[in-house]
Formats: sequence, C-alpha cells, structure tokens
Amino acid sequence: MSHALHSADLNVLNAQTKLPLVAGLAVKLAVRVTTWETRRKTRRSLKELEPHTLHDIGLDRLSAQAEATKPFWQD
Repeated sequence: MSHALHSADLNVLNAQTKLPLVAGLAVKLAVRVTTWETRRKTRRSLKELEPHTLHDIGLDRLSAQAEATKPFWQD
C-alpha cells in the first residue's frame, strides 16, 4: 500500500491559507519533498522501460534518457 499523496491532495494542502506560520511552512516543505521523491522514483523507472512501452506513452529513447538524467529538483 502506498502512503504517497496524489497531486490533487498536495495542491489542496499547499493552498491552505489559514494555517499558522510554522504549520504552513511544514506543509510547504512536505509538499516539496513529496514532489521531489515522486520525480526521483518516476525518473528511475523511466530508465528501465522497454522501447515498446516508451512508444505507448509517446516517448522515444532519447527523450526518456534526457528526462531520466535530470536531477530530482529540476522540473
């Protein structure tokens, strides 16, 4: 079972404006770290996809490699 939040949940948390300062900062940090972890896992998985699977999702090998080699903090 995954404990990861979905992007819609992250957006709701990140948009909370009535939180105390420290709680708001903690939520923003949690959203950022979760986003980074999702990117890291996705990019690692992208390296392992077979060519036919890449084709199914509309990517070629060069595009997949370019995305997979980006650092987790980079969009």
